[in-house]
Amino acid sequence: MNTLIIRKVAVLGAGVMGAQIAAHCANADVPVVLFDLAGPEGAPNGIVDKAIAGLKKLDPAPLGSKDRARAIEAANYGSDLEKLRDCDLIIEAIAEKMEWKRDLYAKVAPFLRADAIFASNTSGLSINALGEAMPAALRARFCGIHFFNPPRYMPLVELIATASTDPAMLDDLETWLTRRLGKSIVRAKDTPNFVANRVGVFSILAVMHHTARLGLGFDEVDALTGPAIGRPKSATYRTADVVGLDTLAHVVGTMNATLPDDPWHASFTPPAWLSALIDKGALGQKTRAGIFRKEGKQIMVLDVAQQDYRPSAGAVAPEVAAILKLRDPAEKFARLRASSHPQAQFLWAIFRDVFHYCAYHLADIADNARDLDFAMRWGFGWTMGPFETWQAAGWADIARAIQADIDAGVAMAAAPLPAWVAARSGVHEAAGAYSAADDALRPRSTLGVYARQLYPEQVLGEAPAERGETLWENDGVRLWTRPDQDPRVGILSITSKMHAIGSEVLDGVIEAIARAERDLDAVVLWQGAPFAVGANLMQVTEAIQAGEFDLLERTVAQFQRASMTLKHAQVPVVAAVQGMALGGGCEFAMHAAHRVMALESYVGLVEVGVGLIPAGGGSKEFALQANTQARRAAGGDVFPFIQNAFQTIAMGTVAKSALEAVQLGFGKAADDILFNPHELLYAAIRRARAMAEAGWRPPLIDHAVTVAGRNGIATCEMMLVNMAEGGFISAHDYTVARAAATALCGGEVDTNARVSEQWILDVERAQFVALLKNEKTQQRIAHMLETGKPLRN
Repeated sequence: MNTLIIRKVAVLGAGVMGAQIAAHCANADVPVVLFDLAGPEGAPNGIVDKAIAGLKKLDPAPLGSKDRARAIEAANYGSDLEKLRDCDLIIEAIAEKMEWKRDLYAKVAPFLRADAIFASNTSGLSINALGEAMPAALRARFCGIHFFNPPRYMPLVELIATASTDPAMLDDLETWLTRRLGKSIVRAKDTPNFVANRVGVFSILAVMHHTARLGLGFDEVDALTGPAIGRPKSATYRTADVVGLDTLAHVVGTMNATLPDDPWHASFTPPAWLSALIDKGALGQKTRAGIFRKEGKQIMVLDVAQQDYRPSAGAVAPEVAAILKLRDPAEKFARLRASSHPQAQFLWAIFRDVFHYCAYHLADIADNARDLDFAMRWGFGWTMGPFETWQAAGWADIARAIQADIDAGVAMAAAPLPAWVAARSGVHEAAGAYSAADDALRPRSTLGVYARQLYPEQVLGEAPAERGETLWENDGVRLWTRPDQDPRVGILSITSKMHAIGSEVLDGVIEAIARAERDLDAVVLWQGAPFAVGANLMQVTEAIQAGEFDLLERTVAQFQRASMTLKHAQVPVVAAVQGMALGGGCEFAMHAAHRVMALESYVGLVEVGVGLIPAGGGSKEFALQANTQARRAAGGDVFPFIQNAFQTIAMGTVAKSALEAVQLGFGKAADDILFNPHELLYAAIRRARAMAEAGWRPPLIDHAVTVAGRNGIATCEMMLVNMAEGGFISAHDYTVARAAATALCGGEVDTNARVSEQWILDVERAQFVALLKNEKTQQRIAHMLETGKPLRN
């Protein structure tokens, strides 16, 4: 296992990437020294200070919580290079200019320790050429480390060795990046733009080529190349705006300059309209104008023919949408190729040319097909990589179609498919992924860190994931174990769609915990992402329409019993949280004995969005937290600790990271936060085992909870009155928020009265059911089911 210890990181360059790399290290509790040039005026660290301040304003947020900025120290090259001696890892992230980087290396090299790792975050310059600028004694610890933007959210990091890089050091660095920063690693060859950008930028160029050839609009193409084909919502042209049109042009220029013998070289030139936008300073999102721009609330798109912007209204044609909805990939591609519709012709052409490009270059740019497919998934957000897509659609049929188009002269390049394509039936098998360079299958990495990933991301054609041993299941949950990990730690998984919590889940949780108490030592609540999206609103709506409010009250009571069963189980229950844990999902997590959370966990009690309040014990848990905090505070007043909880619930606040979830009270300071979500189940099983071995016991039910009572409710109401009078909330918002205040404050009782946990549960249940009977709440629930968006009525 990894012996590499990185106590402090230095990042050279406080631009967009450098600052955000520093932010993600700070998220992981790694102190960072962020360097840039000394400011020409004022404070010498002014450039870096401004960059750090900017991190707190960006959206999506680079920082897991704003206070993490404290871990970033500002420095400059003029007076602070001595600080490099304390750094174990130095990441260079300055502009993509070979001479600038080499000059900087010469400047900082005298201050680097012999055992430090020095890495360049270049997106495409030669790592070997950069390494030659390092002193000979330091070259073994130099490599490329290419993060993707934004570094917190994009999983891919490409690691690139030079001819001199120490292989053991690279293994240690891969392990650290995987576990500590939560990254997904692809080992790239030292070729221009490496793997993801090489294929991704070619894909964009192919889209631009066929957009012009077929006369399609940019908005129309984005409608075609987004989720409709398993790509991000930003599709192609919107992605170009986000990346920056100047940045895109620079990467294309690198390909043009460094790949003169590439059969597609003629396409490695930015279109005239792109160069014109750059010349005008319309660089995309960072200049608020590019291919798209916003005028008021209207999104405008560039129309090349008109040489002006027009309202964006692109859509997928119905006949093409019908093809894309086909479940059989082979039929889908056959019909796209056969269709005469320009949109269908466009889609076949962009897939064909990317397949062709990847097959032709696989031996040169990637160790194996799995690495290339993962690079596109992790770096560009594709649902499936190009080789997976090809293989799913029928390897041999697609290969014949590609070669036929090459022979007919309609493909973007005349180069034939490599011989290995016809010799194989695919590139992904249970035994490994095909390496064109070695003409062999390559298994996955055997680095020890990957043993922690019990369910790693897979490509099509790999051996199916381990299913484990089922102990019991119903229509809503499955209780099972991984005997190879721990046969006496049960795994309780919600199996409903989106892991929504309906009556079958509630019954299943109660029964599963009873079985675990009898037969197991501990339980982990885990089902991957999302953790759970809350109550099954369809079941709620059906009961409302039938007027079955007694049934609804019994269901809420059952929800509360399920939460309390998790909390007071005779075996420790560890919630392994990843992705959305909303409403009832949040309440389940709050009632667990411990939480192991992925950094990217979005946790919150969002019931106000449908005109309700938390009633699965969430309000009660916040009342208990306030009671505990008040006991430790001078005077023992409980309301100051209720106030924050009230604002959190009344506003439906969702934590944007596991770090924020703890700060908001959805978790505890002792909870574990992991950066690699694939390690979540492994860590949760071991945490559960440790708790069982330590003799964990459930908390006693508290029968003397001090509550804020009537005065607390009245104080909350004063805030609501001001908001209502200012027009910030509607009359029904007021009703819902007052119900939340009533539940949090323990109902209409004397201030500082002592009540039981069950009393608070009864209050929150009564408030919840009363809201269900309110026509305004019913309208909100119906609107959410129909549109997926909250209604303000």
